[in-house]
Amino acid sequence: MVNEASLYNPLTLAYLGDAVLELHVRNYIVREKNRKPNELHRYATFFVSAKSQAQTFDALVESHFFTDEEMDILMRGRNAKSHTKAKNTDVVTYKKSTGLEAVIGYLHLNNEDERLQILLAEIIDQCEKRGKDEHK
Repeated sequence: MVNEASLYNPLTLAYLGDAVLELHVRNYIVREKNRKPNELHRYATFFVSAKSQAQTFDALVESHFFTDEEMDILMRGRNAKSHTKAKNTDVVTYKKSTGLEAVIGYLHLNNEDERLQILLAEIIDQCEKRGKDEHK
């Protein structure tokens, strides 16, 4: 059975996924970090940057986190031809982040809320682990 969400262009899914991730991260840092607004912005950037998303992409693919269907969306997002140029990063990093965002958008549109929350929590965990490793 084909889900309606899987019929969307992967860049459209990524567009939505970017917003879903941004809102999730903002909720997380406001509730958990309680910092001044300018600090919140810098902290949020750590979670939602293309570099961070690409690192999370690699870690989750390596750990076989994604279902077969999610892997299909992930790869479609990564391989999609974008007409916009990557800002502040290389093309490979940008494509990986687009793939991760596409899965988030897909899960959101498909109303797979439980799985979406598991993925978003895993993204936060991956970022927090990297943050601790960087500060050692």
